[in-house]
Amino acid sequence: MTDLWVFGYGSLIWQPGFAFEERRKARLAGYHRALCIRSYVHRGTPERPGLVFGLDRGGSCIGMAFRVTPEAGEAVLAYLRERELVTNVYREQHLPVVLADGRRVRAVTFVADRGHPQYAGRLDPAEAATIVGGAHGRSGANVDYVRSSFAEIAALGLTDRWLEAVVARL
Repeated sequence: MTDLWVFGYGSLIWQPGFAFEERRKARLAGYHRALCIRSYVHRGTPERPGLVFGLDRGGSCIGMAFRVTPEAGEAVLAYLRERELVTNVYREQHLPVVLADGRRVRAVTFVADRGHPQYAGRLDPAEAATIVGGAHGRSGANVDYVRSSFAEIAALGLTDRWLEAVVARL
C-alpha cells in the first residue's frame, strides 16, 4: 500500500473534487497543457462542443500534484475515472513528475488521445475563443472553466501567451 499521486493541469488544479493529504507544484516532462479537447459533456454538448484542457505531446507542463492516502486511493481513482473518462478522449497514465521540493513521484494523469474524434489539435486563439464563448455543458459555462483555469495557472506564476490571447477575446 503506497500513496497515490494525482497530477492536475487544468480544472483539477482549482477543483480536484477529492480529499488529499498534500498538494505540491509539480512538473511533468514530455507533455504540455493545451486547450485541445472538444467537450461534449462537462463544458459543451455534441451539437455545440466546448473546449477543455488536455495534455498533448511535447514540451513540459507545470501543474499540481496531490498526494492521496492508500486508504482513499481506490475511491479517488474511481472518482477520477468517472470524471475524466466520460467519452474516453483521455488515456489514463502513471507518469513521473518532479515536485517543487525536488522529490520524484509517479502520478496518475490523463493524457489527450490524438486519435479520438474529440481531439481538436492546435487552434488559433480567435477560433478557440469563439468555441468557448458559445458552449455550455453539464458542469457549466465553458467561459467559466477557461477563466478559472487561467486564473489558477497565472497564480502558479506561469505565463501562457496563447491562453492569454484566448481569454482576452472572451
